[in-house]
Amino acid sequence: MHIKEILYQTRRDFTAIYKCEHCGKELKRGGYDDTNFHQNVIPDMQCGGCGKKADKDTYKPMGTKHPDWAVV
Repeated sequence: MHIKEILYQTRRDFTAIYKCEHCGKELKRGGYDDTNFHQNVIPDMQCGGCGKKADKDTYKPMGTKHPDWAVV
């Protein structure tokens, strides 16, 4: 899965549309804007359509809106 579009964000919590790289299925769910979430949690999400996860060798995470050390 990868983030297709962030719909709403307040502080570090956000709601986004995630899209599967394999089958194209889209899912609306929440997230947390820190490096761990972008680099580890998102690529480990399993698609509800095809059951696959992102290929960690080719996955390119988005950056965070604010640095991890910043208090938002």
